[in-house]
Amino acid sequence: MVNPRPPPEPVRPPAASGGTGGRVGRLFGTDGIRGRVGTEPMTPEWVLKLGWAAGRVLATRDGARRGVVIGKDTRNSGYLFESALEAGLSAAGASVFLLGPFPTPGVSFATHRLGGAAGIVISASHNPYIDNGIKFFGPDGKKLPDAIERAIEAQLAEPLVPVPVAELGQVRRPEGIREDYLDFCCASLPEGMSLQGLTLVVDCAHGATYRLAPALFERLGARVIALGIHPDGVNINAGVGSLHPELLSETVRREGADCGIAFDGDGDRVIFVDHRGEVVDGDGLLYVLAMDRLEECRLEGPVVGTLMSNLGLEESLGRHGIRFCRSAVGDRHVLACLEREGGVLGGESSGHLIHLDLAPAGDGLLSALQVLRAMWRQGRRLDELCRNLHRYPQRMVNVPWPREIPVPAETILGPDYEHARGLIGKPSRILIRPSGTEAVVRILVEGGDGQGLEPALAHLIGRLCDLRDQAS
Repeated sequence: MVNPRPPPEPVRPPAASGGTGGRVGRLFGTDGIRGRVGTEPMTPEWVLKLGWAAGRVLATRDGARRGVVIGKDTRNSGYLFESALEAGLSAAGASVFLLGPFPTPGVSFATHRLGGAAGIVISASHNPYIDNGIKFFGPDGKKLPDAIERAIEAQLAEPLVPVPVAELGQVRRPEGIREDYLDFCCASLPEGMSLQGLTLVVDCAHGATYRLAPALFERLGARVIALGIHPDGVNINAGVGSLHPELLSETVRREGADCGIAFDGDGDRVIFVDHRGEVVDGDGLLYVLAMDRLEECRLEGPVVGTLMSNLGLEESLGRHGIRFCRSAVGDRHVLACLEREGGVLGGESSGHLIHLDLAPAGDGLLSALQVLRAMWRQGRRLDELCRNLHRYPQRMVNVPWPREIPVPAETILGPDYEHARGLIGKPSRILIRPSGTEAVVRILVEGGDGQGLEPALAHLIGRLCDLRDQAS
């Protein structure tokens, strides 16, 4: 195992100024705003100002009194930031719908269902509890357009001035929205489909799906063995969920379950394990879903993956005449590519899957149902559905990387790429990119027979650490 050398303390994104205005830097990453709790931008003062700025921008768009929907995952700090956002939005004259702990895709659904001007999720997704973040949805349930994010950033530079008291936004909790969301998920299935007779192990990562996911699968008739359903505010993603499927695999084997399903902390990602306890990640699930849609003549346009998707997935789909397109990493890029290319199915290796004909955002619960639908329709186990998917050996590591240091260009790393490719063999693929959500650089190596991946990684990590240390 390669252990990258640690860097100096990472620099967080620039903060908004206080109430007197000032310059604001680029704040929104590939998945909203994220950082360490107590460090700007994730402080109560900063988030209150963000709520006010968002309310001001939304009010000028289409009337903030339509309401802004707020949901969160199960982190302790969610209470803190929920109150701060609520106060800021109210000060801008925006009404608020509070959902409490709710999956990210459920907030997307609720925003559209309730006719909200926007939706806000308080979550750091797969990150540990010491982090938190803010991400936005537009009234259509899609991620907020870049232009609106820029407008919110600009508004943050202005002094916070509340609207007159009579115009302050009101706050309420909508009734029945959880059942409405479960109904929406079930409506994606064929009439008469049942999970009766299936035993499912469901890992909710002590996160936002801890109540909804077991209830959904039990409603459809499955026997559910639930893991990660006891959030305490600090155990989200801790050794459980889609990033840590070891317990899920062990439980599936021990219980003789038909398969296991794991979500991440905010419920927009899902991975499976088959009845043998073997992990099926987002690439494997994309293959299963694409082939099932192809058989039913429900596959439109290309399947969209990302730069991180396994080359074997592209080749396996190509053997069936299915075009495969790669987008930049991040679900908003997958969505943009689907819309541009006329596709309906796309996703990431991490398990963030999009079914554009069913929902406007990646949805872990909805995606899990579509995989179970393929198993039910074909009467086959998950391992059988994956049997013809060829995968090349692949390894990825994160190298700690301060955000203010640029990642070296390929022109600088050219000789290192060539050396690494020689170690990997043919075919080979190398990808080095900064994370949009963490202060790390991700290195992916893929191909050959797998024997050269570790030495290739070691070489690239050593070179990057040297360049980073020189720039520090």
